[in-house]
Amino acid sequence: MIEMSHVSKTYERRDGTPVAALRDVSFSIGAGEFVTVRGPSGSGKSSLLNILGCLDTPSEGTYLLAGEDVSRYSDKERSSVRCRRIGFVFQSFNLLPRTTALENVEIPMVYSGDRVDRAKASAILRRVGLAERAGHFATELSGGEQQRVAIARALMNDPPLLLADEPTGNLDSVAGASIMQLLSDLHQEGRTIVLVTHDEQVASHASRELLLRDGMLVSDRQQALIHATP
Repeated sequence: MIEMSHVSKTYERRDGTPVAALRDVSFSIGAGEFVTVRGPSGSGKSSLLNILGCLDTPSEGTYLLAGEDVSRYSDKERSSVRCRRIGFVFQSFNLLPRTTALENVEIPMVYSGDRVDRAKASAILRRVGLAERAGHFATELSGGEQQRVAIARALMNDPPLLLADEPTGNLDSVAGASIMQLLSDLHQEGRTIVLVTHDEQVASHASRELLLRDGMLVSDRQQALIHATP
């Protein structure tokens, strides 16, 4: 599914000083894996997630997604890859506030140019347990409900890969546990999930952990799937 080979990312400050966000990072992730990415602030997690999500490109190295070398794709080409292959879940939900839950879920179809399939959007909302909230505006939903809508939106185009950036960071412990159970269920159904988190409890839902420090991959370890669904 994912193969990163000797990937580095360097940015420039306004004064022209180079900043190395990632340094010679290599790893692969197979289809159906659930992997967390951890590390202190400034370790390169966001830069890595941006490259994995085709929001950015490496300065050096290659990134293959499902066998497709997206390392040097243009913005338009990467946008097409995102529509076809990747679903995003963010800490801040990123829902349109004056739009209903159902309409938020339909947004990926609008951006991809496909016909809006309301029945499909409704079915996905049912899948995340929010059928009865379909007509409610995002501002009328709790944090946990908003994140479920965001996950439903991420699933709308049937992406094989889900990228989650601190998906429980704005939630209380009960809502956070519910979201992690939902993500674990989606993993059990065959989705590949890469999740960035600072939370050890959240990380324990995954079977593998990548640890970054100072832009380098310092650990890649398997771990017991404590919270796996029977």
